[in-house]
Amino acid sequence: MTTTTRTHEVLENERRFWDAMRAKDGEAAAQMTDEHCIVVGAQGVSTIDRATMARMTTEGDWELERYTFDESSAQVQFVNDDVALVAYQVKEKLSVGGKPIQFDANDSSVWVRRNGEWLCAMHTESPAGDPFGRDKVATTGKPVDRR
Repeated sequence: MTTTTRTHEVLENERRFWDAMRAKDGEAAAQMTDEHCIVVGAQGVSTIDRATMARMTTEGDWELERYTFDESSAQVQFVNDDVALVAYQVKEKLSVGGKPIQFDANDSSVWVRRNGEWLCAMHTESPAGDPFGRDKVATTGKPVDRR
């Protein structure tokens, strides 16, 4: 299998995972999740199992209406034939609590192949913006104290 074919296969898995989130298809998301998947984001760091992934996908007052990421600008690196690192920019349009949100982020995933199936072993999402948080300012005009 060529590197281009393998790259396309891993990016297609990433897209299928996003599609499962958009459809709130907990079963599909769980099937693509490694048994002990690390998730990192603004909410913190956690390790979740497949049942938790299924529940997180279907529950909650959120709807992913649309997402886009450009596969041509995504970074894919194969550690070996069964481990792939993926990083990309994503634009999300969603609603949380009935309120519309547009969100730009930088995401990454680690995919591992087990018994011929690619599974997501780690996923991170970092809000796009100033790395020092200078673009996150309270309505007072002062930086938000995040301690």
